[in-house]
Amino acid sequence: MPEPRAFWLDEQFDRERGTDGRGRYEAEVIARIDEFADSWNDFAPVAFAATAWRVASELSPGFVRWHRRIVAATCARSPWDGSMVCAVTMVSRWPAELTWTKQWQRDRGWRDWPQVFGQFTTPTEQDQTRSPHLRALLQVEAPVPLDDLPPAPGGPDDDVASAARRAVVVLVRELNDLLAPMIGQLEAGVPADS
Repeated sequence: MPEPRAFWLDEQFDRERGTDGRGRYEAEVIARIDEFADSWNDFAPVAFAATAWRVASELSPGFVRWHRRIVAATCARSPWDGSMVCAVTMVSRWPAELTWTKQWQRDRGWRDWPQVFGQFTTPTEQDQTRSPHLRALLQVEAPVPLDDLPPAPGGPDDDVASAARRAVVVLVRELNDLLAPMIGQLEAGVPADS
């Protein structure tokens, strides 16, 4: 079975919903060009790429899409050394310590993540009044390689939209490399071989 994708670009939706010969993401970058101002001429591509990621993920629906287990994903400049770091929150099964025995449940009807058509959802207010819920999350915080990120543009007159798209493509590839194996293991639902 192929490894699931953690992230991907919704190129088709972007093209179909674009205007004036531009994709939706390109138009959004141009409309929000001032948000990139702090990164003009930066020798490191990090701040520019982080802004490109934020704009791509804030579109509704996002230009960057992610696996149903991913709840949130950010890319930012590290305050420690200026490198690129990601923070990704993912839905998980209960830890093995809680599945080994059901004694801790004391017949209270504990529920895991509700799912609607395969999508993990938050329990409704009504659900919360009927039974307790324990929803496990994994918080991944990791460095992201900078090698292939495009240089930060010199200013708003440069081709900012193309550079932003390239930055997002690179980040999607790097995050897939990092997280797709983990998502595949979570989806398989069986412990990994030792």
